[in-house]
Amino acid sequence: MPLTDIKVKSAKPQEKQYKLSDDGGLYLLVHPNGSKYWRLKYLFSR
Repeated sequence: MPLTDIKVKSAKPQEKQYKLSDDGGLYLLVHPNGSKYWRLKYLFSR
């Protein structure tokens, strides 16, 4: 299920960093200091 704007904005920091998954390898990484980073997990074929 894709992340919504409300879920992203309401993500609160916790003791450890955690991920909120989206579709296609995209996820939001929430750090304990409150910062949020978008990350994309992908494979690069040779």
